[in-house]
Amino acid sequence: MTALICVAVVLVAFLLVAYLRAPLWLSSLLVLLGTVYSVAAHGASVIFAVVVVVVLAVLNLKPLRRAIITGPLFSVFKKITPPMSQTEQEAVDAGTVWWDRDLFSGKPNYSRLHSFPAPKLTAEEQAFIDGPTEQLCAMLDDWKITHDTKDLSPEAWQFIKDNGFLGMIIKKEYGGKEFSNLAHARVVTKIATRSGSAAVTVMVPNSLGPGELLQHYGTEAQKNYYLPRLAKGIEIPCFALTSPEAGSDAGGIPDYGLVTRGSYTDPRTGERHEDVLGIRVSWEKRYITLGPIATILGMAFKLYDPDGLLGDKKDIGITCALIPTEHEGVQIGRRHYPGTSVFQNGPNWGKDVFIPMDWVIGGKDYVGQGWRMLVECLSVGRCISLPAMSVASGKLSSWTTGAYARIRNQFGLAIGKFEGVDEALGRIGGFTYQMDAAQSLALTGLDLGEKPSVLSGILKYHNTERMRKCINDAMDVHAGKAVCIGPNNYLAHGYQAIPVAITVEGANILTRSMIIFGQGAIRCHPYVLTELRAAMGNDGAAFDGAVIGHIGFTISNAVRSLLMGLTCGRFIGSPKSGATAVFYRNTTRMSSAFAFAADMGMASLGGSLKFKEKLSARLGDALSNLYIATAVLKKYQDEGATAEDLPLMQWAAQTALYDCQTALDGFLNNHPNRALAWLMRRIVFPLGLTLRTAPDEVGTRIARLLMEPSASRDRLTEFMYKPTAETDPVGVLDHALKAVIATEAVEGKLRKASRGGQLTGLTSHAQLADAQTKGLITQEEFSAITRARQLKRAVIMVDDFDSQLRNPDPEVTTRSVF
Repeated sequence: MTALICVAVVLVAFLLVAYLRAPLWLSSLLVLLGTVYSVAAHGASVIFAVVVVVVLAVLNLKPLRRAIITGPLFSVFKKITPPMSQTEQEAVDAGTVWWDRDLFSGKPNYSRLHSFPAPKLTAEEQAFIDGPTEQLCAMLDDWKITHDTKDLSPEAWQFIKDNGFLGMIIKKEYGGKEFSNLAHARVVTKIATRSGSAAVTVMVPNSLGPGELLQHYGTEAQKNYYLPRLAKGIEIPCFALTSPEAGSDAGGIPDYGLVTRGSYTDPRTGERHEDVLGIRVSWEKRYITLGPIATILGMAFKLYDPDGLLGDKKDIGITCALIPTEHEGVQIGRRHYPGTSVFQNGPNWGKDVFIPMDWVIGGKDYVGQGWRMLVECLSVGRCISLPAMSVASGKLSSWTTGAYARIRNQFGLAIGKFEGVDEALGRIGGFTYQMDAAQSLALTGLDLGEKPSVLSGILKYHNTERMRKCINDAMDVHAGKAVCIGPNNYLAHGYQAIPVAITVEGANILTRSMIIFGQGAIRCHPYVLTELRAAMGNDGAAFDGAVIGHIGFTISNAVRSLLMGLTCGRFIGSPKSGATAVFYRNTTRMSSAFAFAADMGMASLGGSLKFKEKLSARLGDALSNLYIATAVLKKYQDEGATAEDLPLMQWAAQTALYDCQTALDGFLNNHPNRALAWLMRRIVFPLGLTLRTAPDEVGTRIARLLMEPSASRDRLTEFMYKPTAETDPVGVLDHALKAVIATEAVEGKLRKASRGGQLTGLTSHAQLADAQTKGLITQEEFSAITRARQLKRAVIMVDDFDSQLRNPDPEVTTRSVF
């Protein structure tokens, strides 16, 4: 019994220090004190005490530790660690880690999370959104853009150029707006709720174009010449990265350039230059947005120096250059037709095109630096462009589908009150809240100077996938209204364009299965990158410190996961009380569970984990949903933690945490080492899968929120373009919604009278007239119902065409035989 007490005392001390994540010296001291107490108070075996002391000595005396533990581990680690290519190394080094590091720690610091400023536009930025952006949206007719002109109107193009839409990120000293990343995203969101093609046109020069690269890496001459012209729309930029042979594997582009001397005529000045140092480039690119109309072509290619004109290195690496599209040999101007979207997009190519060295972005000093430049700059763009368009789709779906579900009746009841439709509305509102929260938090990081490469992958994948879910649900609720394409269909073009967002800027399948956890495991983990660098640099001392910290980190997360799992997180501290407390506690619990599972996955599978893409994807899903849950909690607090928004927060946070649990469950179910998987499950989920999906009642509250005007609905759909004209297919919805709500009680009275046989007439119009004649309703009620029904009809009608599918006749679409 004495021996058991001694072991229990030491074990309690060990669990305590592991849970609290105490440093090694303090942990050792507490365990040593527990051992001394066991010997002194309970007569513990001296042998037991000696064993404990020896173990502690080995752990704390660095030379001894390296000789017995970390040295042999280092030898094995170097053998099993796969080599890292230059491209992989540059991708790892590029960008920054931010809040994602906390989520990987197993112990998120919520005080830090809430210390980040709430998203806020400047007065100038808000004025631009309320002024020029609103005006631009009013100019856009997406039906004409898509089906008639196949392009923005000349007036819209000129307005975009004249009002600085193409220079939002360019500094004011060069004539740009110098807007925040938040403002950039909100402008894109608003335009995207009106026209996806217009939004892409505006967003690309501000995120994926040469402007971003020039501001960070361009020479002074390049900045002074190009940035003012880009800001004013004098130059239309594009950036060519994707090749037919290299899509997702952008680092494997076959396009190449050879350093040589040659001659060229500068198309900008007409001057001839003889015998200058330059590059002879051959390339074939495709899917290049704005390519068909671009005046300046940014391009990535692999650079070689076979004659040693730049130095001893022959394989220089990926390089980025700016080439005027009028330059001799540049073939450009044809276009693709991506998913019925009509933003300008097309291929370009060239063979042995000579360019001077000073056309390299950054000049000669930046040859071979292209991949790092791209990864750093693209990580910013991936947080903004497609995530903002996804948010726009969610807002449009929420606004229109909620209104439509209240306006449209079947079986004498608004369709939104049927539970099947109610469920879809709950998902639309909940996913929209998640998307907006996830991007808002990332934008805060960007505006604080971060370049979060891992978060950019999370946003790109999860926002576009949630966009897909929102639009699918919106299509289902609208049914035939959304199926029949025409000027009155505000959903079909977004639905048709979903594959574009899913596949570009890193295909979603690849982003989920390889990028999110692949980058996160290295960049966000507190020890892995140090261990890898130690192995590559053969630095045993650095490895020793990192691996001991790593072991303690893993043990701590195992203990924390077990204890929090056994208590279902009830005793975890929360930075906020009330309705959000349970979500903070569960996020902490799942963060420890994820960190432990990720460590065990990396330890057991080693370098082969990156080839176990299904497992890697599930770990990425867990990390992503932890991020989304914390972003939701941050958004809720930033917006005042109002009771009206509570169902949105509850659904969004609980769904994210449930999805995190599901991802970890899938990881454990499919881990190839079944004995280890069994052990991990006992630690991570000791009481089973205890997190549940959001209750049906929460989804119903969201559905009701979307189906009537409210401050919460306005917050959810903020930065959506909301036309006011009754002749606009989106604008009429709000008029019809208010009219229908105002007359619901009277309509109910009429239905009751009709069922009771009090009204005559075969049609609703005849019965309405009969009700007025019999004094069942007043003249005012008669007029209100007549107007509500007219607006309702305008909402539910769909376009029809002549038999040759020519333009619809507006008189036909508004006809009535009753």
